[in-house]
Amino acid sequence: MSTPTPARRLGEFKPDARFAWCVTGSGHMLEESIDMARQLPGVDLFLSAAGEEVLPLYGWTVPKLREHFRVIRDNSASSVPVGMLYTGQYHTVVIAPATSNTVAKCAYGISDTLPTNLYAQAGKQCIPGIVFACDTAPSVITQSPHEWVEVRPRTIELDNVERLTRIEHTTVARSLDELRAALDQRLADLKLAWTTSSS
Repeated sequence: MSTPTPARRLGEFKPDARFAWCVTGSGHMLEESIDMARQLPGVDLFLSAAGEEVLPLYGWTVPKLREHFRVIRDNSASSVPVGMLYTGQYHTVVIAPATSNTVAKCAYGISDTLPTNLYAQAGKQCIPGIVFACDTAPSVITQSPHEWVEVRPRTIELDNVERLTRIEHTTVARSLDELRAALDQRLADLKLAWTTSSS
């Protein structure tokens, strides 16, 4: 009988581990989020099915994304790519931007998309998760594919953001500045740096 391989310690990752950056179906600050991801060292892009539908509306086709990232698509019922977390290939999971639907699922432990599965399994591995929530104020100005619009998140959306802040290993960003600050801190923790100016 063979001896089982010792389990990898929680929170440990490979020296060449990367950011797992998830895109959901939101256009809110999408261009800015993709730009920020492009400035980080070692990023793989994970797309939800909704994210893959929305990205081309903002000029980001999968072939264009592949010029900058390794792109992993949500095309398996069991989110097979999540297994890469268990082999130490990722040190951080980022969901940016995160729809109110994704925030609600993460806040209540539902993991039925590639991004929500990554977030849940990262938490179980003590891997930090950074979530850039879209619906964070009584009035939000956001860019649709054709124009800027105002949306008014309901109390339930705002409550779900607050609930998410209480989940272990999670940092919730409510603005681009907060997202940048969270990434600054994570880079400092990892002794890494932006590849280009983050301003």
